[in-house]
This record gives sequence, C-alpha cells and structure tokens, in this order.
Amino acid sequence: MQQEVPGQQTGVTVDFDRYPNAQQLLKRCQDFFAEVENLTPGRDLEVYLNENYGPGNGVYEDLCSLTRKGVEEGWAADVEISGPNYRRSKLAVPSEATRFFSITTVYFNSQEEFSGQHHSHPYGEINCVVQIDPTAELKGMQGWKTAWTSPGPGTHHYPQSRGGAVVALFFLPAGRISYSANPDDPQPASL
Repeated sequence: MQQEVPGQQTGVTVDFDRYPNAQQLLKRCQDFFAEVENLTPGRDLEVYLNENYGPGNGVYEDLCSLTRKGVEEGWAADVEISGPNYRRSKLAVPSEATRFFSITTVYFNSQEEFSGQHHSHPYGEINCVVQIDPTAELKGMQGWKTAWTSPGPGTHHYPQSRGGAVVALFFLPAGRISYSANPDDPQPASL
C-alpha cells in the first residue's frame, strides 16, 4: 500500500487496463454525471439524491457495489493518508469524459467519530456514501448520512465517519478542493 506525501498532489492511481471493475465504476459514474451535471451541490441536491438515488436505485447500488469491489481488489482508496484506516485514491481527474468532475475514494474505518483532513469545496462536492459495515455513517453539512451528502460551494469541514468502515466516493466539480481553509471561517449562507 502506498503512503500519501503531505502537500503533494496525486494523479490518477488506478490501472484501468488491469481492473475491469474500475472501468465499470468509471462508466457508472459517467452515467450518473449525465443525469446530475446541471445540478448545484448543496442542501437541495443532497435531499434530491437521498430521495431519488438512494438504496434500491440502480445507479446507487452499482456505485456502491463496484466501490466495495475496488476496496477488495486493492485499487480504491489504496493510498494511506494516516495509516490503514484512513486512505484515499483518485480514480479520475476532470475531463470531458467525466463532465469535468473528478472522482476520488476515501476509506474511513472507526467505530468512534473520526475526523479527516479539513478542507473546503470551492464549487461544492457530491459524496456517495458506500457502507462497508452496515452501521457506518458519513457526516455531511446536514448531519449523519448513509447514502448521499452534498456540501455546497464554499463550504468547509473535517470529513467525519463513525460506526465502522465506510468509503466516500466523491465527485468534485472541476476537481476543486482546498486544504488551506481555516476551520474558524464562517460557512456560506447557503450550505
């Protein structure tokens, strides 16, 4: 397993020729982007995704199943950030093929509340919450979730998990993320 180097930007870490399930995940992400590309991350999108793309929805189930296979096969969230229980990998950089979203996986494994690296979302973020353990949750701007979170543009937070292993399969418009945000900065009026 690789170790992330602080401050070093990472490119795509997946060998798509070697892993057919990675190719399938990329394709299902592209299908999803075609449906949501003109929607803005934030509270309204989070509600929409949880009501229309939650458990039982084919896109959601495929994204989760393929991400779990990626963790099992060792190509999703395989770069350690701070040990084996907090890992990340970039599956795609923004391009025309991804409708200019980046695709990243972050693996968390903690029964207690765990906080990852503080960051901000200049253009917002969409997180597909992939439960590895059925009790695992990811905290978004609207509270603890088991399907989708969607912080709006300009928001910042410590990503948090609890209840076991979970993967955040997250999508960033234009790939924009900043690790220089101050935790004491006010949140935007619209989350």
